[in-house]
Amino acid sequence: MPSFGAALTAAVMLTAACTSAATSDTSDDDETDQSSEETNSTDESANEEVVDLTDAILTDRSADCANYVGNYVSTAFDIKNEIEFEAAITITADDTHCTITSNSVPNHEFNDDTAAFAGGQEGATIEENETISVVSRSPEFADEPTFIGTGVKNAIFLNGVRLDIATAGCYRPTDPSAGEDGNVGIGCTDTDPWVLDALGSATKFGADLHNAHTQPGGLYHYHGGPEALFDDEPGPEGSPIIGFAADGFPVYGSWFVDPDSGELREAVSGYTLKEGSRGERSDTNPGGDFEGEYVDDWEFTDAGDLDECNGMTIDGQYGYYVTDIYPWVIKCLKGTPDESFIVQGGPGGQGGPPQDGEDGEAPAGPPQDEDGQARSGPPNGQGGPPPGQGGPPAGEPASANENES
Repeated sequence: MPSFGAALTAAVMLTAACTSAATSDTSDDDETDQSSEETNSTDESANEEVVDLTDAILTDRSADCANYVGNYVSTAFDIKNEIEFEAAITITADDTHCTITSNSVPNHEFNDDTAAFAGGQEGATIEENETISVVSRSPEFADEPTFIGTGVKNAIFLNGVRLDIATAGCYRPTDPSAGEDGNVGIGCTDTDPWVLDALGSATKFGADLHNAHTQPGGLYHYHGGPEALFDDEPGPEGSPIIGFAADGFPVYGSWFVDPDSGELREAVSGYTLKEGSRGERSDTNPGGDFEGEYVDDWEFTDAGDLDECNGMTIDGQYGYYVTDIYPWVIKCLKGTPDESFIVQGGPGGQGGPPQDGEDGEAPAGPPQDEDGQARSGPPNGQGGPPPGQGGPPAGEPASANENES
């Protein structure tokens, strides 16, 4: 079993039963040889250990995704609806890439009392959605970074749930669906001004305590670091790897060893909240002070440890880090995202918000109050890249279940 399984403090090792063919005998030598070959092939799969990731805290820091090859399961409980779900993850690898296949069910409780899935609709919960993510084993920096938008899913965590930070909400007071604050929850593109960020307000676009919620098709996804997979008691080298970004570089928890001081501490974002006022409210300006509600409330000042993409290189290894302020996990991709992470329309999310492949609904925006006012969402950092900037050529459309923000 790879070191990943041994590294889990909450892992439970399960071994599948051998098939009855493994002990069968036959008097015919040719039939015996054939039976043995078939049995060996069957046993190789049947005897693979399955790791239970339920509420697991990871410790492994290997940046090679191949070291996590294996089969994983977990149990997730919907707190509000009192429903239990079973997660399933399979990680395989070849010489150049790893493939992470999951049903998008997390490995922890979700949908607590702070959440408002589907805008607070009663009974709203997650749905199993097959997600296939291909991760490079040898990522390289691209000539230009790809900024995170609705056109590119950001990362896949090792519990099989994707990170999808960008929203399709923004300030658009002339829109008929806009609330009193002028915000709309859907219909915006990455190049629109004053894009909302899912974690910039108390409502967090209806996200739960794990900074996650569902899209119209029930796909559970994170808008920030999960309150899972790592904790505030890291090992001597820092937080574990909790997933891999779309470009193949690893995603760590928050803790690292400062190479200058030798201190074990949390990584600090290089983004700073702008000071003062946005100006007078108008059809193109939400007014008020810079408080972190919008992407454009933030600017990169290089005031922390992390670069403009929210990553850094430690001991020769580049990776992204979870932070407690914007941009939360990833702002942009230093490498080239794999096509399995690209949504129809490509980087930049041209052509409006992606649509749900199953029901055609636009991505879920912030929950609305009883009077129809859209609740504010969180900051998104600076707006997405100009269409096509820094991104790879658009590949095949992502699976239907992924075409949502």
